[in-house]
Amino acid sequence: MSKKLYVGNLNYRTTEDQLTDLFGQFGTVISSNIIVDRETQRSKGFAFVELEDDDSASAAISQLDGSEFLERNIRVNEAVSKPRTNNPRNNNRGGYRR
Repeated sequence: MSKKLYVGNLNYRTTEDQLTDLFGQFGTVISSNIIVDRETQRSKGFAFVELEDDDSASAAISQLDGSEFLERNIRVNEAVSKPRTNNPRNNNRGGYRR
């Protein structure tokens, strides 16, 4: 079963290919996704990487968490699913209403 990892404190110049290469040392990378700002399209400094199996993910966490990657000490841990809530920008508190 695949496992998704959170990767934080990334250098803003990091590419998805670089992440795939880094995590590929531990197993098959299913996906890597750098989170970008909607307006500027610039990296927010974190990403999610999905590895094919739990053992690969555990090895990646133990080896990479706190390690230096592109001049930054990255954080790597298991991603936690958070349920989506209402958009705080559209919370019906204030603003124009008809």
